[in-house]
Amino acid sequence: MMTSLFSTFDPTTKFLIQSNWMIMISTMMILPKWFWMKKSRMNMMMKMMEKKLMNEFSSMTQQKEILILSMSMFMFIMMSNIMGLIPYVFTSTSHLSISMSIALPSWIMMMMYGWTKFTNEMFKHLLPSGTPTLISPMMIMIETTGNLIRPISLSVRLTANMIAGHLLMTLLGNSSSMNLMMLILPIQMMLTTFELAISMIQAYVFATLITLYSSEIP
Repeated sequence: MMTSLFSTFDPTTKFLIQSNWMIMISTMMILPKWFWMKKSRMNMMMKMMEKKLMNEFSSMTQQKEILILSMSMFMFIMMSNIMGLIPYVFTSTSHLSISMSIALPSWIMMMMYGWTKFTNEMFKHLLPSGTPTLISPMMIMIETTGNLIRPISLSVRLTANMIAGHLLMTLLGNSSSMNLMMLILPIQMMLTTFELAISMIQAYVFATLITLYSSEIP
């Protein structure tokens, strides 16, 4: 039971051996086409969403490089999550190795840039203003620990949300009783709609947190 339940997240199957990882490359092939497409409702909707997100991210940071990075992460994660809802398609973001490979380099990049260029300002962030002297060492330890676990929290949040929804849909889909089919089918449709919203929300949360973390760097 457990083996068949988690087989959804297995990157290798007997039908598509080692080719499930190619799903991530297909995302790269889909996204650039929007720049060459004629005006359509889908294209206009994506452009409006990108413009809205860029305006929102601009209020958090003024660094253009971070804005481009955050928007690229949002589009890649959203497309990967949505493609994972297609039956028999491998969900790449359900693997911690994928989400960690997105979060960890971004965090290391910001830390290296901040600590080498703005060392004094980075030390100031470890101790919030107005902190009593007695609890200052404890606050420094808490802020340091919180800073170190940021890439872990980013990747685990994304992975856990993708796994939880797919597991629930798999459990309901394993029920083969015809008597329960009329009850399970509407629930599956609602769960699919809910997972579609979760796919976009998790991509938005990931990109927003990266932008917020970058705002601490002058």
